[in-house]
Amino acid sequence: MLFRPMEELKVGDKLYNTKQEGFNDFVRYSFSEVVKLTKTLAVLRNGVKLINRPKISYITESIGYSVNRQKGVHWHLVSLEAIRNAQIENEKIAAHDWFENKEFTLQEKQWIYRQFKKMSEKS
Repeated sequence: MLFRPMEELKVGDKLYNTKQEGFNDFVRYSFSEVVKLTKTLAVLRNGVKLINRPKISYITESIGYSVNRQKGVHWHLVSLEAIRNAQIENEKIAAHDWFENKEFTLQEKQWIYRQFKKMSEKS
């Protein structure tokens, strides 16, 4: 999608939002698409209603669209950088969740220990 600075949204535009619970939490991305326009709103496929008036945003991108009745929550036009960042964050979340849920056997712990020991000997 081409960047259209300070233009109203159109049906088919793809947008994203980020959420983070505190500074130590992962950034969680949500993606959606404009499916309907009213006189003042852009309705996303996931049901979120945005005020169809671009505004300066210092949250994630320089331009954002406020959620109706939640002025501090912004959605932004999707970019390749946003997609890459979402992929990186999703991999971090998957790795974290895997380690949180995995119960290691002693044999697995020893193997992991040896791998880390090899890595530290190389540096």
